[in-house]
Amino acid sequence: QVQLVESGGGLVQAGGSLRVSCAASGRTLSRYAMAWFRQAPGKEREFVAAISWSGGTPTYTDSVKGRFTMSRDNGEHTVYLQMNSLQPEDRAVYYCAADFWGVGARAPLDYACWGPGTQVTVSS
Repeated sequence: QVQLVESGGGLVQAGGSLRVSCAASGRTLSRYAMAWFRQAPGKEREFVAAISWSGGTPTYTDSVKGRFTMSRDNGEHTVYLQMNSLQPEDRAVYYCAADFWGVGARAPLDYACWGPGTQVTVSS
């Protein structure tokens, strides 16, 4: 199993930017689909972005398209989520997840490996 740890969360004003990272250890990321999910207080965990194990263009949930960009660096065993134009509704704990040989599914149940999460807070 790959171990995942997120970092880079914090407090930002509305309209600002943050980049969160997910570092992997234990195994190379090159054979894993990677995804970002988020969970706001009192809400279900929701899909944010994902990229297949083979690379290609990431997919995004509609609410973040044009504002968030996911990328992966297999050599550095790290995935990133660049978040621009942040809004108060983006406030959540952000989790990265890994799915061995996955294609970048949107359901949390498709991912066996999870990080502990990093808090993102956006002030209005």
